[in-house]
Amino acid sequence: MATTANIRKGLCIAHDNDIFKVLEFLHVKPGKGPAFVRTKLKSLTTGKVLESTFSAGRKIDEVRVETRDYQYLYADDYGFHFMNASDYTQVHIDKKQLKRADLLSGGERVTITFNAADETPLSVVLPPTVRLKVTQSAPGVRGNTATHATKPAILETGAEVQVPLFIEAGDRIEVDTASGSYLERVNKG
Repeated sequence: MATTANIRKGLCIAHDNDIFKVLEFLHVKPGKGPAFVRTKLKSLTTGKVLESTFSAGRKIDEVRVETRDYQYLYADDYGFHFMNASDYTQVHIDKKQLKRADLLSGGERVTITFNAADETPLSVVLPPTVRLKVTQSAPGVRGNTATHATKPAILETGAEVQVPLFIEAGDRIEVDTASGSYLERVNKG
């Protein structure tokens, strides 16, 4: 059991029936009244960020988490299956826990955060960018490039992304996994 004096960036705590990671904190000692700690917390299960204030000296439940690298194997009706490359153990992740799953292709490396106490998977972090092949692309309209015109394209994983008019079926593109937006066309490979 820790107190607010132990709060630091990166600390994981149990708060409001969820597990949060401390993103920012500030110890405040006003001239009048008791001291307190203002924090910005990110839920490890939902990804939501919230601000919370704790009175000085309050006890907090510290949660030990572990992050491990896994490789995406396949999806089924129940969720997604990943394998630890070092010991070949597999883990199943529910569909609700994975955001932007439409950008996952076979063999993709991800980072999974586990609650160390009971080995419950808390969150899955995709790599910052992925390179995928365009399988379908609508024809672009020539001459309409002054306004950074885009068109929809379907990727090999089934995801739909807005791309510039010069992208065609068969091109490989780099996609930002956080926003799901096109970054650039990449060479073959």
